[in-house]
Amino acid sequence: MDRSIPSNPSDAPRSVGLPDRVVQRLRRDIPLAFLDAVVVVTAYTLPLVVRMEGEIPPRYWQGLKASLPLFLLLHLSANFVFGLYGQMWRYASIEEARRVVLAGVTGLAFVIVGGLALGRYPLPRSVIGAGAVLSFVGFGALRFQNRLFAFHRRAAKADGTPERVIIFGAGDAGAMVLRDLSQHAGLRLRVVGMVDDDPRKRGRAIADVRVMGNRRDIPRLVERLSATQVLFAVPSATGDLVGEVAALCEEADVRMRVLPTVREIIGGVVTARDIRDLSIEDLLGRRQVEMDLDAVRDLIAGRRVLITGAGGSIGSEIARQVAAFDPAALDLLDNDETHLHDADATIQSGPQTTQILADVRNRDRVMEVFAERRPEVVFHAAAHKHVPVLEAHPREAVYTNVLGTANVVEAAAATGSERFVLISTDKAIRPVSVMGASKRLAEEIVRGFMPPGTVACAVRFGNVLGSRGSVIPTFLRQIQAGGPVTVTHPDMKRYFMSIPEAVQLVLQAAALSEGGDVLTLDMGEPVNIMDLARKVIRLSGRVPGRDIEIVVSGVRPGEKLEEDVRDEGEELRPSAHPSIFLTRPSRPDRAGIRRTLHRLEWLCATRSDAEIVEVLRGSTAIVTIPEADVLVAGSGT
Repeated sequence: MDRSIPSNPSDAPRSVGLPDRVVQRLRRDIPLAFLDAVVVVTAYTLPLVVRMEGEIPPRYWQGLKASLPLFLLLHLSANFVFGLYGQMWRYASIEEARRVVLAGVTGLAFVIVGGLALGRYPLPRSVIGAGAVLSFVGFGALRFQNRLFAFHRRAAKADGTPERVIIFGAGDAGAMVLRDLSQHAGLRLRVVGMVDDDPRKRGRAIADVRVMGNRRDIPRLVERLSATQVLFAVPSATGDLVGEVAALCEEADVRMRVLPTVREIIGGVVTARDIRDLSIEDLLGRRQVEMDLDAVRDLIAGRRVLITGAGGSIGSEIARQVAAFDPAALDLLDNDETHLHDADATIQSGPQTTQILADVRNRDRVMEVFAERRPEVVFHAAAHKHVPVLEAHPREAVYTNVLGTANVVEAAAATGSERFVLISTDKAIRPVSVMGASKRLAEEIVRGFMPPGTVACAVRFGNVLGSRGSVIPTFLRQIQAGGPVTVTHPDMKRYFMSIPEAVQLVLQAAALSEGGDVLTLDMGEPVNIMDLARKVIRLSGRVPGRDIEIVVSGVRPGEKLEEDVRDEGEELRPSAHPSIFLTRPSRPDRAGIRRTLHRLEWLCATRSDAEIVEVLRGSTAIVTIPEADVLVAGSGT
């Protein structure tokens, strides 16, 4: 029989004895229970000594010796019942404090009931009452000594001088983050005052920090309290309020930081770790988009969806949001393998996606993909979008935005797609740029060439915050390089919305479309780019004009000072959604569009850039006429 001994004693089986978890629990709890026992003995002995002025009669000594085991049993049992063991008291909160109180009250009740059961009390009633109270105080002191004395230890450990912070907002969020900051000295943030617009809170205090005024008092209080930071703690605030407080902080030359918005807060709880820098989205303060989820789900659920340009800022966000509505298949098409891979990696739920590496400029490849995948819903987001670049390279605008769109439209029509959505732009309204003209022609292609069985529409919107190559990332790069920040004109204005909001409205518009219409998203009020530049500089922790210069570089070719929201020949009508407007232009002249496409193809082959620009601008005036619905092939016919 093999009686070999395990090489490692810890590998030997443990057939007898208590489980490891129980042993470890006892090892942790026995020292605390022993200290509790010392507290009980002291709590009942000390009052007896004081009560008898040091001369304790023998009968009380005997009574104390006889009753202490019972008192120990009763108090420790109450502590066990209410969970005073097995806790990490360093992180104790109000819930653990409540347990200590309940255990103390229950222990006192046990002692009283025990005395009544015995028919007599072995000690004076005052001693028993004082002993129970002192036991409760001792239990609490043992468990909360880390919290009671931690402030001084943290202050001693903190490196450097903490920043002096004023909190704007003395509501629930402000109170939560104030208390949390007091427990995290490592963040080096010391709250020196609070501000709130509610006059009823003026003069009141939270955790010894007083509400000292309203928003208009911020500059005065910053100077008086030597504050270096203002923390905006009103998660439900509008953009106007955020902007006004930010302006006051700018006046006071102090940094402003914020807590998450209501939509970002998880479980209604905010902590010091949720503090973040102010973002442009906070200042825009656009209202949350309310989606008709049932309509969007009816559009997408159970259908095969294909997205072109899926690696781009808009295309990848469309993919993420579409995936949440349970499509039968989700195909991501892009000509950039890195962006395609990154977009696919960000999709956390939904169906298995298919990455399709293809270029919409390749007509045969696009037709092959559509014939294989048979998409029922198509979002066409593939496009070149940078105005100055396309002014210098109009052929590229034609190849992708015009002929590429014609290829995708032809493939969708040939394979029976049910719905086709073109992602367009406000620059297509009375276009003056190559980019805008190419997208306007793309709209005409979509509305003109789709067969009657397909619901086709174009969705227009303006600039999106944070998209690749947009103005804000450009500003940030310039700031990181030390400046200057360049603005083309002091009066330049643009419409902005966040990428998720824009895509939510795109999906909603796609669900609302009845075919042949152009849907325009409500972009709110235009933003002055010069003001935007100052805000981005301020958000980066610098002062405009002092740390970072702003230089006016001059209007670039193809730029307008302010984008249009509607064409003179179009009548914007309200839709079923308050943030979406629609127009129903007449059907384009298909023959005219076909001639334009052939002409552009020939000019691209001959590299006649000047004539390409001329044809593009002329194509925006293509006459629209009623015409029988006839399927016409795309650019290859």
